[in-house]
Amino acid sequence: MKSLENYGLRYMIYTLIAIFHWLILALLHCCINSLSHYHIVALLITFNPETLHTMLHVLQHPLINHKLTQIRRKETGTKDFREALDEIAGLMAYEITRDLPSKQIEIETPIRLCSAEELAKEIVLVPILRAGLGMVDGITDLIPTAKVGHVGMYRDHKTLEPKEYYAKLPPNTPDAVVMVLDPMLATGGSASATITYLKSQGAIQIKLVCIVGAPEGVKRIETEHPDVDIFLAALDEKLNEKGYIVPGLGDAGDRLFGTK
Repeated sequence: MKSLENYGLRYMIYTLIAIFHWLILALLHCCINSLSHYHIVALLITFNPETLHTMLHVLQHPLINHKLTQIRRKETGTKDFREALDEIAGLMAYEITRDLPSKQIEIETPIRLCSAEELAKEIVLVPILRAGLGMVDGITDLIPTAKVGHVGMYRDHKTLEPKEYYAKLPPNTPDAVVMVLDPMLATGGSASATITYLKSQGAIQIKLVCIVGAPEGVKRIETEHPDVDIFLAALDEKLNEKGYIVPGLGDAGDRLFGTK
């Protein structure tokens, strides 16, 4: 009985510490953005201790979900698949770029001088060949100044580990916000190897952007690259025995380019 009481006391202490931590974050957010006390109440109501330290962001939006349903359907053809994938990437871009750093500048409008903001860092998109190419246009439509690099990976038949066969990056990669693009995050092998390569080339601020992910792939990225934010349109159930995401959407590269 005493052990149960001690457990209950410890649980209460941990909960209070977590709530205090969240309250501090809410207050800081309030000060920075001039929010009212009602916003703090809203943050506390939606408080979830499990989300305090996660780098995983599963985006929830009716339009994203609607278009995701389209590309999941097996009868969706190449044209419709390609267009919907492009549109999902564009919709995701708003959330992916929410925390981009900005700087204050002075500009002149037709009326007078005023203070304004512009992006403080350049954006570099790095699609993993070949399926990642299907996400580039959707994001560059929103960020036309983004530079685009390319990384190609293949699986070594002996070690089963991904190996880089092609890489070309813009010279500003070390100073930019780098977004790695791949529709599928399955085992996470290719994504992890690409991130490792980018870090070896000086990249510091990296985001991984995928359409559909499996828990196995998410866990690998979180373990090997805990500093990288992961953005998904959907987190699916698991991988099957062939390494496909379940329920998934099949082979994104083949469906995108009509090769199967």
